[in-house]
Amino acid sequence: MPFAYWVHDLDPFLIRFSENFGIRWYGLAYLTGFVAAAWLLYLYWRAGRSPWGLAPISDLMTWMVIGTLVGGRLGYFLLYQTGSLATDPFVLLRVWEGGMASHGGFVGVLLAMAWWARKQKTTLLQVSDLVVTTVPAGFLFGRLANFINGELVGRVATVKWAVIFPHNEFDRGMRQALPRHPSQLYAAALEGALLLGYMQWRMWRSDATRTQPGRLSGEYLIGYGIVRMYGEQFREPDASLILGVSRGTFYSVFLVLAGAALVGRAVLKDHRGSP
Repeated sequence: MPFAYWVHDLDPFLIRFSENFGIRWYGLAYLTGFVAAAWLLYLYWRAGRSPWGLAPISDLMTWMVIGTLVGGRLGYFLLYQTGSLATDPFVLLRVWEGGMASHGGFVGVLLAMAWWARKQKTTLLQVSDLVVTTVPAGFLFGRLANFINGELVGRVATVKWAVIFPHNEFDRGMRQALPRHPSQLYAAALEGALLLGYMQWRMWRSDATRTQPGRLSGEYLIGYGIVRMYGEQFREPDASLILGVSRGTFYSVFLVLAGAALVGRAVLKDHRGSP
């Protein structure tokens, strides 16, 4: 008797006011991620690990929200759907149709942090070392929302926990949808829970933010790049390949290289400053 796979039937709306309007789990995931980040930054300040209190944190989070949304949206079309943007520029404004890229979000957040650091007359690395320890919370909730939406589906699989996504674009036109890896849940565990645990451990159990500025930022970029590349082997590529690998894998290579450069710089400067 063949194994009965679970058929995805989750509603992307928590509350639906009309067919395409309501409170979506995806929007709530973003909101929860930003609230979690603000709460962690507040805890750092209370514990004396950050110089910025409630008012600066609120201002920082405002810029972070803007950077994430604008960078993620632009990045999706520039990195994954360039043709769509060229033929229909207004697709950028149709946010209800979905489309966000984490790599574009990184650039948006980087620019937001740089702007805020300049306003605060501090260094970008001092800000980023704190922020990166909170970012995985957003990925945790965001990837869970991806699963609820039935998007970013995995490759065809025969594992017992495979899921059938009946409305996914890759099986459209076929007689029946195929069982696939729940790659969104893998990403939630790796990009979210695993990295959140690691970055929080580094934040609270080390003094790297003071002695080696940039090290935590580098470690996060390396960690995200590695787990993203690992997770990509289970995810169905949603754009053409680059040099035979998925775009998520290709772009993550540059994150790992940038992270390695930051860690190397931090360690070198620390050694030079040692007696």
